[in-house]
This record gives sequence, C-alpha cells and structure tokens, in this order.
Amino acid sequence: MTLLRNRTWIRRSLLLLFLLSAAEINFARTAIPAQQDSSFSTPQAVPEESATQPGYFSVREFLAAGGAIGFVILVFSFLMLALIIDAAMTTRRSQMIPPSLAESVHRLIAERNRREAVELCRQSPSFLASVLESGLTEMTSSSWPPIEKAMEDSAIEHGARCSRRVEYLAIISTLAPMLGLMGTVWGMIVAFMEFELKANPQISELAPGIYKALVTTLLGLGVAIPATAALAYFRSRIEDLTAEATLLADRVFADYRRSLQHNQSQSAGRS
Repeated sequence: MTLLRNRTWIRRSLLLLFLLSAAEINFARTAIPAQQDSSFSTPQAVPEESATQPGYFSVREFLAAGGAIGFVILVFSFLMLALIIDAAMTTRRSQMIPPSLAESVHRLIAERNRREAVELCRQSPSFLASVLESGLTEMTSSSWPPIEKAMEDSAIEHGARCSRRVEYLAIISTLAPMLGLMGTVWGMIVAFMEFELKANPQISELAPGIYKALVTTLLGLGVAIPATAALAYFRSRIEDLTAEATLLADRVFADYRRSLQHNQSQSAGRS
C-alpha cells in the first residue's frame, strides 16, 4: 500500500515538473521581445531576411543570454523541485502520523504488552512511532518523568531533522536572486564596455546588451519566489504535524500516566 502511494506521488511530481518546464519554455519563447526600431521616421522597405527574423528570443538564445551564471541558477531550479517533491512526500499526515498506530499502541500499553508495542512502532517508521518508541523504552522505570522526558527529546530531535531537510530551500531562495543580480551587473559592464569601443555608438545599440543582462535576474527571481513560498508552507506544515503528533503521543500514555500517579499516591498514603 505504501509503495502504491509513493508511486502515485512520483507520477504527480513528474507531471508537475513537466508542466513547469513547458511553462518556462513557453515563457522564454514569448515573454522576451527582441530589439525593435522604435523611431518615428518614415517607414522603409524591410529586407526579406530581417522580415523573417523572429521577434522574440528562442529557448537557446534565452539560455545562452544567461551564460554560466544562468546555468547555475537552472541547476538550483532542479534542486528546488527535488526538495519540494521530497518535502511533499515526507510531510504527509499519513507519513508522520500513521493511522490507527496511536490506538493500537494505547491498547497494547493498557494490556502491559510493551514489547509488542515497541515492535509495532518499529514496523511503522514515522515521527509518531519514534516518539512513542522513546516513551515505551522508558516504561521499565515505573516513573512518569523519564517517559515524558524521553518523548520530548525524541520529538525535538525528529522535528529538527524534518526542518533541516526543508531549510535547503532557504539557501536556494537567498542565493538564486543574488546570483541573478551578479549576472546582470556583469552583463551590463560588458555591454557598456562594448558600447565604449564603438566609433559612433547609438543608444539603440546598447539595448540588446542590457536586456540580455537582465535575463539572469529574471531566472534568479523565477527560482527564489517559488522556493520562498514552498519554504513558508512546509515550515508551517511541519510545525503543525509535529505538534499534533506530540500531543497524540501524550494522549496515548494518558491512562498509563494516571495509573502511575495513582500507584504513587497509594504508596505515599501507606507510608
């Protein structure tokens, strides 16, 4: 059943990747106009060769305008998609809080069948199972504080582990626009240097170098914006699921905790 769910998520992720790639290619074909004559002089006959030239960047020209820095940003985009797919699969509710696990462990604890409860947690690896297993291993102490401390430590450890896998999106969302800005500045420097070397430069001759230099900024923002949005979403989702799993684990041990407190109060009354 788990394998079938994973295959479904993989198919959906590949479909999303295909749609995003198609949208990016279509944007590269249609969104960036090439240089056109904007003067108000009398129209003249257009040569046949120039009339057949495309009015927009092709995909190859668009990627070539980004240069080496644009290639690095594209690599970041694929890493971002991989991280988003991984986070979407690992932060599912069924993955972090397996259904019926809490009820089964609660029943086994009531039956004082600790070994079977531990084995059940190991057969269902998840955030909730790790927290419950940490508490079950401390049941031999016959005291509630060690059990509570073990579950709290496990929840903090596994919560931080889930967050670390998502924090790579923060690095990408920070570096991508900075690389885009660096590529734009470098491209404009080159454009002005070429403009300076010409004998009778025209302002219109500077335009191609400038808008080609802006390609890297566009690429950087195109990666940083979805990375930032995904980071905020998965941070919130991880916090919600970890809090829910921790509260659920505490409820699983609620009856056992009350029994320990009742036994301790009886022992204190006898003494």
